[in-house]
Amino acid sequence: MPVKSIQLGQVWRNDSNGQNYLVTKLYSEVFTQYAMLREANSNAANAGTTRVKVQKSADIATLPGYTYTQDSQDF
Repeated sequence: MPVKSIQLGQVWRNDSNGQNYLVTKLYSEVFTQYAMLREANSNAANAGTTRVKVQKSADIATLPGYTYTQDSQDF
């Protein structure tokens, strides 16, 4: 699901495994923006991070392979 912008603290669900991920960092490299995601569970402090390229078009942004969960009440 697209949103207006990706922000720190948002929760996104991985479409392939159903695991929830928290956006912990956003950064840009030249013309591309990346989001760093960490699993949103009790082992998050020990879990690795995942880097995902942010896809932007017009006035929306999305993370390919992930669904924004905070609009639905099932997270």
